[in-house]
Amino acid sequence: MAIQLGQIAPDFTADTTAGSIGFHEWAGDSWVVFFSHPKDFTPVCTTELGEAARLKPEFDKRNTKVIGLSVDALDRHAGWEADIAETQGSAVNFPMIADPERKVSTLYGMIHPEADPSVTVRTVFVIDPAKKVRLSLTYPPSTGRNFHEVLRVLDSLQLTDRHKVATPVNWQPGQRAIIVPSVSDEQAKERFPQGWEAQKPYLRWVELKDA
Repeated sequence: MAIQLGQIAPDFTADTTAGSIGFHEWAGDSWVVFFSHPKDFTPVCTTELGEAARLKPEFDKRNTKVIGLSVDALDRHAGWEADIAETQGSAVNFPMIADPERKVSTLYGMIHPEADPSVTVRTVFVIDPAKKVRLSLTYPPSTGRNFHEVLRVLDSLQLTDRHKVATPVNWQPGQRAIIVPSVSDEQAKERFPQGWEAQKPYLRWVELKDA
């Protein structure tokens, strides 16, 4: 069964490069970016893990932990991490799950029935501190993931959780947001004393100090 947005992310226990973890306990009160790789020593994923490692300060700013997964064993993870450090200039600084029996991969629907059953598809999940899945993305093997988009989504989710707003197309931090239709004008006056611009009754733009 596919993981649905809004559902509680399934808990699991697994061996990782940082030791055995219980996923929910490890996540704690943080946001989580959980992403999978077809297998170790693959070229596109090598660049992705290096980028995720480089962006650790940005994830830290957003109270976000990163964790990866592939179906290979821990000893192969160790060898791959050495290659990543050498070729990408950044050592992997987050846990990598070893899933040779494909238990976690199956739990999260990371193995496509029409694809090679021995490898995972390239999936990203963003999970909030309440353990709810807030985003899922699946990429084709030939296209590297955009981690700046993952950061943008984290910024949007965290902003919209603080305020009754949504973010428009191509939104970037610092830009104005949209007051959601479920907030009446009377409620908006209390929530947004700075005022807003109404292009249409359903399209109300608001500037937020922490946007």
